[in-house]
This record gives sequence, C-alpha cells and structure tokens, in this order.
Amino acid sequence: MKYFIQLFLSSLCAAPLLAAESKIIAPGATLQKLAGDFLFTEGPASDREGNVFFTDQPNDRIVKWSIDGKLSTFMQPCGRANGLSFDPQGNLWACADEKNELWRIDPTGKTTVVVKDYQGKLLNGPNDVWIRPGGGLYFTDPHYKRPYWKRGPKEMEECVYYLAPDHKTLTRIIDDLKQPNGIIGTPDGMLLYVADIGASKTYRYRILADGSLKEKKLFCEMGSDGMTIDSENNIYLTGKGVSVFDPEGKRIEHIDVPEPWAANVCFGGKDRQTLFITASKCLYSLRMAVHGVDSQ
Repeated sequence: MKYFIQLFLSSLCAAPLLAAESKIIAPGATLQKLAGDFLFTEGPASDREGNVFFTDQPNDRIVKWSIDGKLSTFMQPCGRANGLSFDPQGNLWACADEKNELWRIDPTGKTTVVVKDYQGKLLNGPNDVWIRPGGGLYFTDPHYKRPYWKRGPKEMEECVYYLAPDHKTLTRIIDDLKQPNGIIGTPDGMLLYVADIGASKTYRYRILADGSLKEKKLFCEMGSDGMTIDSENNIYLTGKGVSVFDPEGKRIEHIDVPEPWAANVCFGGKDRQTLFITASKCLYSLRMAVHGVDSQ
C-alpha cells in the first residue's frame, strides 16, 4: 500500500480547488466523515434508491449506508468482496477474491458464483467491475497476493475480462496492461475507461456492439484504484484523494481526503448528487453540483 501512495503523490502536484471555485462541487460544500473504525474500505456502489453499499475488505463484510444515514451490515462473510456494482434487477455483483471469483448476490443475500476460473485456470483476484447497459460486464483481474489465499502462484497474466449477457461466455478482452484496477464506462455503453495502476496510466476504449473493444487511447497519465463518472462525463480517479478529469483527459479538480489512501468512489443518495469516498478506515461524502449517472 505504501508503494501506491508514493506512486500517486508524485502525480498529484497541482493545488486543489476550493468549492467556491469549482464547477462540480456544490457551493459551500465540505467533505464529511460519515463513519470510521473499519479496517479498509473499498468498492462503493449505489442501488436504485441511492443506498450505498461498500466493503470492509479485511473484515470480510459488505456494509450498507442508507439514504437516511444509517449504517448496517448487509453480508458477512462475503467472500472477501472488493469492487461492487448493481445490475438492473437489483443484484449486487461482487469481486470476491477469497477464492478468486465473481459473485452475484440477490436482494435477499442469496449468492451465486458466476465466474470461478478462465479456461480451467484460477483468476488472479477480481478487483473491480462495471456492468454495461443492455447486459454484459467488464471486470479487472490484477494480482495482489492475499495472506488468506490457499493457492499456488498466479496462473495467468493480469488482464481485463468481458462476461457476455448470457453470463456464461467469458473473454479475455485486455491483456497488455501492467496491473489493471479501476474500471468504469459511460452510461450510453459506448466508452470504457480502465486504469493501469501499475503503470500510472488510464486508457479509454470504444466498445463495439458485441462487447469487444477498439481504439485504445491514453486518457491521462495517472492510474487509479477505483473510478466513477458524473453527469458531465467527468472521470473520477482515486489514490491520494480524488482527482477529476474532464472527457478530454484534463484534470479539473482534486479533492483532498485526510486519509492515507482513497480506494474508491461512487455517487449516491436520493438524487445521486452526493459523492461517497471509501478511504482507508473511513467513509466520506461530499455534496456535488453534478450528479451520478444510472447506466442501467
């Protein structure tokens, strides 16, 4: 983790903007600490109502922050879930890296293991997932060796996978990145952004009708742990705070977070106009002038 912090410090040299000067932060808004005393927070995702679910990964649980400001445990244990994403049916998809799997969790908490390997080989450890409008999803599979694993060395290169709408056909879609991590797509399902945290770069791809990708383009010289997108198609990258880039790849904002590491980010709340940040042992929020998008 210290390596990642040092990596991002070198790329975050511009002074942060004040909310009064910002085009995306609500006037007068300040960062709010909502909850703490976790071991390490990750993977926030908002359901249809605006409730935010996130993981306390070392404690093997998924936590819910409700729209009325109440904290509760949704699931424990949860397969050491990391990144999360909701589908149109209200199922919560989880990158469950305890056994290197991708799970689907229905609203009652019933779990289905959808992906457990690729062509008979163990995945490295699914990390982050984005569900494409109309079906199909993309997830990153970097290798972060976990102390709880009971397995041998990694069996495949670190890459990005596409799971077709039938939830049976799995394709290795990107295999030329050093360490893919954060991932997000546009609400029209036309563009995919993937952060190569190991190379400190984020790339943009055009998505074809069959889910395949073309036109790989460098988006910015910064990697990211987690990612989200707003109503203006700005892209939010995390690490030492949250950095926001416009659709052309120009950084327009930096949100300081008083924690060693901001792991992930999403929009939530009744109007999806609150930014939620999972950072080290805490959960933070910030009221925004823009809002999140519903790609489902």
